[in-house]
Amino acid sequence: MAQIQPTITPKLEEPKFGFNDYAERLNGRAAMIGFVIVLLIEYFTGEGLLSWLGLQ
Repeated sequence: MAQIQPTITPKLEEPKFGFNDYAERLNGRAAMIGFVIVLLIEYFTGEGLLSWLGLQ
């Protein structure tokens, strides 16, 4: 007797951790926000990031 195969595949929830589309999109958005914040700090303080952090 042959086994019956399912006709549809279940829709599983995408994991929130690891290398997946959700994590990469979230990481990209955080990097863009961080970059804009650094530009704003440099604009308003008149100093570069390294001097603002006390490394130069």
